[in-house]
Order: sequence, then C-alpha cells, then structure tokens
Amino acid sequence: MTETFKPQSANDTRDLLSWAVSEKAPLEVLGNGTKRGFGHLVVASHSLDLSGLSGIVDYEPAELVLTARAATPISEIEELLRQSNQQLAFEPPDLGPLYGAPAERATLGGVVAGNLSGPRRVQTGAARDHTLGVEVATGRGELIKAGGRVVKNVSGYDLTKLMCGSWGTLGVLTQIAIKVLPAPEKTRTVLISGQSAEDACLAMTAALSSAHEVSAAAYLPAPIADRSRVSYVAGAGAAVTAIRIEGPPVSVEVRNNALRDLLAAFGDIEELHGHNSGAFWQEVRDATPFCSTGSVLWRLSVAPASGGTVLDALGDLGIEGYLDWGGGLIWASSGDNLDLARQVRSHAEAAGGHATLVRAPDALKAAVGVFHPQPATRAGLSQRIKDGFDPIGILNPGRMVQGS
Repeated sequence: MTETFKPQSANDTRDLLSWAVSEKAPLEVLGNGTKRGFGHLVVASHSLDLSGLSGIVDYEPAELVLTARAATPISEIEELLRQSNQQLAFEPPDLGPLYGAPAERATLGGVVAGNLSGPRRVQTGAARDHTLGVEVATGRGELIKAGGRVVKNVSGYDLTKLMCGSWGTLGVLTQIAIKVLPAPEKTRTVLISGQSAEDACLAMTAALSSAHEVSAAAYLPAPIADRSRVSYVAGAGAAVTAIRIEGPPVSVEVRNNALRDLLAAFGDIEELHGHNSGAFWQEVRDATPFCSTGSVLWRLSVAPASGGTVLDALGDLGIEGYLDWGGGLIWASSGDNLDLARQVRSHAEAAGGHATLVRAPDALKAAVGVFHPQPATRAGLSQRIKDGFDPIGILNPGRMVQGS
C-alpha cells in the first residue's frame, strides 16, 4: 500500500531513509511538488513529503548569509530579504505554473536541487554558486553536513555543489545555507526592436562585453513579444532585444545612457523602468510565454554566440522560442513528435550544447529521455556517484535516468 511520510525534522528524515533502506522501499521526494513534472515518472512505492521542513533557521543581513530548511518557500525568503533590501542574486525561477501548479510555491530545496537560475546568471552565476552549505539525508540512512555558512569556508565544498542539479536522487536536502546580496536600488532595461535572432546575439554580446555591468540580456521574437503583459513590449509589434542594468541610481543613469549610445546602431531604442522592467524579466525568468500552451517544452543550453543560429534552425522546423542568458539559453516549444524531438537534440549537440525536455507526455520522455544523453565515460561516473550516495536506489528512482 502506498503511504506518504511527512518528517518534521532532519533526524526524522534520516530515520525514515534508514527504514526505507532496510525495507528496500523506494521513495518519491517532494517539497511542495511544483516541479513534479520535471523528469521521468518516479517509480516509488511511497512518498516523502518534506513540507514539514520549513522555516528560516538563521539570517544575518550584515554577513549576507541566510540559512533555511529545505521546504521553505522562496516567496517567504524573498519577503524577508526585502526588509533588508537584499535578494537571492541568482534570481530563482518559478516553474510551477509550467506544470499547472500555483505560482509562488517553489521551495529553496527544490530550486537548489534543480540548480535553477534566472536571467541574472550571466552576471552572478547559478544557484550552485550561491549555495554555501547543505545538510543532507543520504540513501544510506545517514545525515551529513557539507560546506559552511560563510563564503571562505570551503570544507565539503564539492559535496555541496554535487547536490545542486541532482534532483533529489543523491540525497534529501533538509537545510541549506545560501549567500544573499544587496538588492539593486534602480533598474533600467534597454529595448531594441525589430532585430533578427543573429543580430540580437551580436547586440547582446556587445552589451555583455562592455564595461556597463549588464545583469541580463534576452531576445523575444515578435510572436512571443506580442504575448507579454508589459504593454511596451507587446505593443512593439516586432521582435525585442532586452538589456538590463541595475545598481545605484547615479551609476545606472550613466551606464544606461552609455549603453543606449553603444546599441544605437542596432535599431530603435526604448526603455523599461522599475515596475515594467521587473514584470518583463519575471516573464523571461519563468518561461511565462509557454505556461498556458501545454505544448512540449525544451530548454537548450548552447554557446551564446550560437543562440541565434540555433533559434533560427528551430524556427525552420516550426518551433518557436526565445533567448535568455545573452543567447546561451533557449526556451523552445514544439509539438509532440518523436522525429522533431530528435532534431531538437541534434541542433543542440551540433552547437556544442545540450537540450533538456522540460515538459512532455511520458511517452515522448521515454522515447528520447528528459536529460541530454551523456558520453559513456561521464554516464559511468554519474552512476558511480549515485551508487555511493544511494546504493540500492531508494531516492527518486528513474527521475533522471529511466530504470535507475
């Protein structure tokens, strides 16, 4: 009989995993379940509901460090940080609505386990770069700690990073220490209208290579820009290239004017200010243009210089998408078609990148795999790491690789 366990502490979690190991009982690990559709179907007899492991453990604004239990909602953390004018600089996306889940339910553990990062990654790095320490219950029934609460503490550093992007298949995160940074006082977004994807990549590269400290760069083709809730973007009636600058007011003003001069040769220039800028980048961050379509959704990671070429190649196949991370990230929506899926993977691979199947029917996931296939040597290493942390395979079995 299927049962859901809801531990209330890290020790409870460890004890439940010890029991699961002894009974050889696989578990599906869940926070608030907002990203349950990411990955393959988990084949497990029981569920481990971590929603009881919620709450801020410690927050020291002067030290730029926050420690929270794994199931603490990101929205709760961000609300606390706003009181001290601070932020999670890696700009964690809220992917729940892509799977029909409510917004603002994503948890810190889920974001770290997925190594999920938003548009500011081009400037500040990924979630893993801001994760200072973790407490983890492993598939051996052990409770371990790695890393620390300050940036200079490198004890267990690799283990902390290893948990980022493991999707709950190596261990169950119970507590996380995260680096926070001051929130920008002012934000401006420069918009260039009417560019092709390749020209947009040239403009974004010029901006990111400049001395103007750009914190985000994205390109939306006209059909996707038209779906924006920001009137200045939807009303452009053309493709939009967006470049964001943040910081102290005087600095933003000077850098914004310099950026406008730099980009003037690329097309007509407009601007988004505070609220509209925030709303636009939230749409880019959360793949909002594809939340209501229900279509197959891909996430391609390629060299930024190749982003426009790959996006155009996908467009020739009838696939629509947009660019983030200066061209390095492509969100693409396609039909439920096996041949089409293989072509998406092929285009990503030809550009030296990889493609992840973010949303699709289970049959298509089974046919092509959710994550890009690894070379044999890397796949073997991944399996040995998995065996070390979860030797009998009780944690989210099959989520990342079917049958394992």
